[in-house]
Amino acid sequence: MTLTLPPLSLYVHIPWCVRKCPYCDFNSHEAESELPEDAYVDALLRDLALDQSLAQGRKLTSIFFGGGTPSLFSAPAIGRILDGAERLIGFEPAIEITLEANPGTFEQARFTDYRRAGVNRLSIGIQSFNSTQLAHLGRIHSGAEALKAVDMARQAGFDNINLDLMHGLPEQRISDACADLRQALDLAPEHLSWYQLTIEQNTAFYRQPPVLPEEDTLAEIQDAGQALLSYAGYRQYEVSAYARHGRQARHNLNYWTFGDYLGIGAGAHGKVTRPHHYDILRLWKTRLPRHYLGAEQRVSANLPGHNNPFAAGGQTLSEKDRVLEFLLNALRLNEGAPVHDFTARTGLAVADLEPQWARLRAQGLVLPPLEQLRTTPLGHRFLNTVLEAFSD
Repeated sequence: MTLTLPPLSLYVHIPWCVRKCPYCDFNSHEAESELPEDAYVDALLRDLALDQSLAQGRKLTSIFFGGGTPSLFSAPAIGRILDGAERLIGFEPAIEITLEANPGTFEQARFTDYRRAGVNRLSIGIQSFNSTQLAHLGRIHSGAEALKAVDMARQAGFDNINLDLMHGLPEQRISDACADLRQALDLAPEHLSWYQLTIEQNTAFYRQPPVLPEEDTLAEIQDAGQALLSYAGYRQYEVSAYARHGRQARHNLNYWTFGDYLGIGAGAHGKVTRPHHYDILRLWKTRLPRHYLGAEQRVSANLPGHNNPFAAGGQTLSEKDRVLEFLLNALRLNEGAPVHDFTARTGLAVADLEPQWARLRAQGLVLPPLEQLRTTPLGHRFLNTVLEAFSD
């Protein structure tokens, strides 16, 4: 079986934030008094130019600015990156361009300028409207500032907004979680990322764990919240993603359907299909911002078939890795993924999933692999159990 080229996206990592949150395990660093904005944009564009050949003639279907807090960068800096990406790679006509922003960094004029620069989707990291919970989470904004941020985004012309909201917060009750969710729904965002707080290694919460709700309470919060979202017209299409009709996050959908993406910036990851080599390559960039900024003074990384001094490493996926990574992403989706996509994007046959799939079917966790690879509702709730069957 052969591999085919999937759609291509671009991830841009801006690694600085005002203050590191105690739950955050992303590659983010507290900003100093002045960010090296111009130097970092220069490095990003050089990084992308060196990765240009990996596009293999494809144009970008989406761009996502993540962090850190990308909204710490000025609109002219974001515009330079977008202009460079369009010149080097090219844009599909209906490209989705998302910028992550935190309410504490909102300025009306800046967000109007982001929209003019080409950003057409905002992802606002609210997490909670409750002042006690915001303090627990180390956020720099208040509930009132979160409300104001969404209003300013609308005034700036954004008609495609995602709100990030957490549940299962320290000592959170069901009524508290539902109050947060109702407040978010009152703002009528096009998309909601509503996800449970998890304690990750290398975080302050891991070193000093907070008291989180018990499992029964977490389950009740999940059920109550999903009922609220459904009643408000939001369709769940992924484990923690809910959208109005036609407003699914196209960038994230490309991840979840095993599409390709270039990653530029400190610590960014990319995934590229190379049909002529019959392989799928993962690349990751130098993690520390100061090392990334000085990358071209070092020898190029010795990667399989690709040299870029901004890269820290690379890996060609084995057949087992292809199976696991495809399912790890695709089975997060409520509808799963077409069988055809599995074959086209991994170069493997569905028969390669046996006998694990048969055992999972017998346990009521997955459906027959006819047109879609898909879990049952029970399998979706116990997704880790499904994936463990393919990780041995």
